[in-house]
Amino acid sequence: MYRRSVRMDAVLLRLLVAWAINAAALWVADLIFSSIHISGVWSYVIGAGVLGAANAIVKPILTLLTLPLVIITLGLFMLVINVAMLALAEWAAPHFSIDGFWTYLGAVVIIWFVNWIAHLALDRVEGDRRAVLA
Repeated sequence: MYRRSVRMDAVLLRLLVAWAINAAALWVADLIFSSIHISGVWSYVIGAGVLGAANAIVKPILTLLTLPLVIITLGLFMLVINVAMLALAEWAAPHFSIDGFWTYLGAVVIIWFVNWIAHLALDRVEGDRRAVLA
């Protein structure tokens, strides 16, 4: 029972960290682009939650459905799918708006970059922690 509880706590912690990273990525995109407007903490929280859920549930389905297009474009169509996931987050979150396709595209790149850097840092911290525990 104890082992299951620890495992569940680790999963929940990882989920919360991923949610916070998405919120931070939205914040960075909001700082960089003047045509992204996100007002209030709850807009970041809801936007990050919807973005995470969309990336986990909707994105794999869309990728599978559009696989021939993804292959023909050598993966560039994935940017369009990521823009759709961000548009879904914008639609669901209050006080969250993005104006223009190029801003969407830039925001997708910024969100990807922030997530990449944060997950690299987390993997390094987890690796160091595992080395200490071993």
